[in-house]
Amino acid sequence: MLAPSAAAISALALVVVAAYIGAQMLADIASLKIGVVMGLAVDMGTFVYPITFTLRDVVHKTLGKQNARVLIVTAGVINLFMALYLMWAATVPSDPQWGLGAEFSAILAPVWRIVLASIVAELVSELLDTEIYHWWVTRVTTRYQWLRVLASNSLSVPVDNLIFAVGAFGWMLPWPVVWQIFIINLLVKYAVTLVSLPLIYLAPDRLQSPDQ
Repeated sequence: MLAPSAAAISALALVVVAAYIGAQMLADIASLKIGVVMGLAVDMGTFVYPITFTLRDVVHKTLGKQNARVLIVTAGVINLFMALYLMWAATVPSDPQWGLGAEFSAILAPVWRIVLASIVAELVSELLDTEIYHWWVTRVTTRYQWLRVLASNSLSVPVDNLIFAVGAFGWMLPWPVVWQIFIINLLVKYAVTLVSLPLIYLAPDRLQSPDQ
């Protein structure tokens, strides 16, 4: 089998980075809505966000640990800028002919507690995911690529979930609702993790030193 060319690997890296940033932004916007799925409360970003952990692993595999860290921090800055921009857009007077200014502000003006909890959860959990993934491939085994993704996600996803659920909704919603959000989010995130495991095979393993 022919090894992928450098151009093909670079193109894949661009696609995965773009998908990572896009999924992060979409999840943060969707998290502003708490829906009811199968009778349980769930923030609607939950169905998109978990794939970012596996996409992060693909970036790590393709571009290395340091670049994965840069991507995580960059995504956090972009999401913060998005919230600030939407807040500014919501304050700009609406053209009378449009007539949907109040609806725009009600839906897209950021709820800062949710925004900040989401960004902090993303930064902490994805940086943790980076360390666990790196430890696994350098200290445990480079075999069974699906297992390295499962191992890193199995620790980082609950951390993300706890920070977000408590940070965004603790002491604001009744605690049974907060823990309901935590549980259903956790179940959905693990389900998405399992479905997304094959994505790790999109990229060939790069040769990594322990410091990469």
